[in-house]
Amino acid sequence: MKFITFDNVHKRYGDHEVLRGIDFEVNKHEVVCLIGASGSGKSTLLRCVNALEPIQEGKIIVDGDVVSGPGVNVDQLRQKVGMVFQSFNLFPHMTVQQNIAIGPMKLLGVSKADAVDQARELLNRVNLGHRADYYPDQLSGGQQQRVAIVRALAMKPEVLLLDEITSALDPELVAEVLNIVRELAQDGMTMLLATHEMSFAREVSDKIVFLEQGRILEAGPPSQIFENPVEERTREFLKQVIEAGRL
Repeated sequence: MKFITFDNVHKRYGDHEVLRGIDFEVNKHEVVCLIGASGSGKSTLLRCVNALEPIQEGKIIVDGDVVSGPGVNVDQLRQKVGMVFQSFNLFPHMTVQQNIAIGPMKLLGVSKADAVDQARELLNRVNLGHRADYYPDQLSGGQQQRVAIVRALAMKPEVLLLDEITSALDPELVAEVLNIVRELAQDGMTMLLATHEMSFAREVSDKIVFLEQGRILEAGPPSQIFENPVEERTREFLKQVIEAGRL
């Protein structure tokens, strides 16, 4: 069952076209990884799904509703579509628990007591229950990113967008964040990820989409993309990844 549809999506900044006719689908309970060189359009594509960036042509459809163009109910969209950024974007003046509880309280009308209970339950799930009353600057980068993921999950989204969520982390902290994403995938969460973690993408994804200069050059199951890519540019990209020790 398709959940997100990209239909001839174009995105421009002035004369610079960042997305050039993107067409693909993300099915319910599917994990799709966007890969490609920096500047290929991965992050921009994610931001367009969540209405953080407008598109100039085409349509983006989420769960049957067009979420691009004028008249979109952004609050309603973001209750359905959660997003986690590479910079953690936690509120520095709030505790971890407050960071997680505020969204459900303000946007979903959840009582403070229920929001706090849910926050603690989610924190326990990611082994951070003992950090509920800490402030973000008292946490490691990996812990902050786990809190950011939990904050998105507290809104009970139907799909999660993850934008290079390990790129700001020290290498030893990457695994603890990827483990959370791995568990979410196993639980059936629909996810669209932009990532440079090729081994992880190969392991966790149902579909790989390779972007090059704003176009989809190749898409398919991980076995096809990583073991038998069709396009010369895909082979060149993966060769560079292997040489860098990232696959």
